[in-house]
Amino acid sequence: MAVKLRLSRKGRKKRPFYRIVAADSRSPRDGRCIEEIGYYNPLTDPITLEVSEDRALYWLSQGAVPTDTVKSLLRKKGITLRFELMKRGLPEEKIEEEMKKWEVLQLERAKRLAAKKEAEKSVKEEKTEEAVEAPVEEKTEEATPVEEPAVAEETSTEAAEDTAESTEKSEETAETSEASTEKAEESDEGSEEEKKE
Repeated sequence: MAVKLRLSRKGRKKRPFYRIVAADSRSPRDGRCIEEIGYYNPLTDPITLEVSEDRALYWLSQGAVPTDTVKSLLRKKGITLRFELMKRGLPEEKIEEEMKKWEVLQLERAKRLAAKKEAEKSVKEEKTEEAVEAPVEEKTEEATPVEEPAVAEETSTEAAEDTAESTEKSEETAETSEASTEKAEESDEGSEEEKKE
């Protein structure tokens, strides 16, 4: 019988709560289990994770294979590190020393993450303050009067000059096109006369 350490889902719809269980690999996810060794609630902030360390170590030593999720949860609690040290055959004092080092590293990591969260939160607050101040500045700019009638008069005189120039150009192009058509007709007539001769 292959034993797996895996999650068994409990809780209501969209509010999951998991139990970490040792179960036969052939049994269904929420089916019969051999033993409950802990629980995991992902909805709390930070997550709630409780694992019976001695029972988890027992099942790992008996050959139980943890799923990927359970393996990451056991790593967060330091159980996989302890199990690896035990497999190497290190004495208990050395294992305890390594576990203390690991706990110090975890505390430092938690402090870094908290500082990073605070920095992100302060940046987000600054952006919201800027967003609130920006519309106030835009309203004051809109309140200053703009001389639109003078601009409209200038554009109307410029438009009249442009239309006058365009009509002169169109007349010139019409005259040149008439002259070119007359030349084309004369050349056609000349070529016809040459054919008759």
